[in-house]
Amino acid sequence: MDFATWEPVYEAILADFGYDRAGDERARDWLASVFERREVEPYEPAPDAFAGDTVAVAGAGPSLLEDADVVREADRIVAASTAADSLRDIGFELDFVVTDLDKHAEGVHEFTKEGVPVAVHAHGDNVDALRQYVPTFDLASVVPTTQAEPTGPVANYGGFTDGDRAAFLADHLGAEELVFPGWDFEDDSLGEEKRRKLQWAKRLLVWLEQRRNERFGILDGRRDGIDTQMLP
Repeated sequence: MDFATWEPVYEAILADFGYDRAGDERARDWLASVFERREVEPYEPAPDAFAGDTVAVAGAGPSLLEDADVVREADRIVAASTAADSLRDIGFELDFVVTDLDKHAEGVHEFTKEGVPVAVHAHGDNVDALRQYVPTFDLASVVPTTQAEPTGPVANYGGFTDGDRAAFLADHLGAEELVFPGWDFEDDSLGEEKRRKLQWAKRLLVWLEQRRNERFGILDGRRDGIDTQMLP
């Protein structure tokens, strides 16, 4: 994702939630510093790693296990947040994990030790988790990411929530088709802020499918209700 293309969307997200850009940048810089201090190169996926593949972008919603056949039929699996733990528990091998360490840092530790690439995201609200857990990871399996301007070893592939960032990552790696098991936009157990974040996830998926000239089944029946005025 070219940052000049992403930046207007990022600014709209900051304005909508009242987030502090400087906080994101401080988190980004701290994450970069870990690699720089230890003189470790982060995991760098090949830009065509998923070329020609159908990629399951697995969300952590209640329907994930019901959607196991969708995951099984895909060529590759990119799991968002705790979807990674759920899929591993039932025997799936993952190609990538995408997380901001909100819920499952211990599981992320194990994934990095096993050599599973993990895109660890830094933003203004998770600095404490970054400081506590990132130094324990095998950094050679970590892709450090930000939603602010990328710098040093920290990349920005686009996206806001773990789920849509996983989709943007799969797109960056050349996926031919994206499918979305475990995505539950209407989950009644979610709080207000999470619901608002999922509204943005839907907007960003609309933008991504337009960029890819693809129609995502997860958006069928929902597109007319998605406000895309804040998108480029």
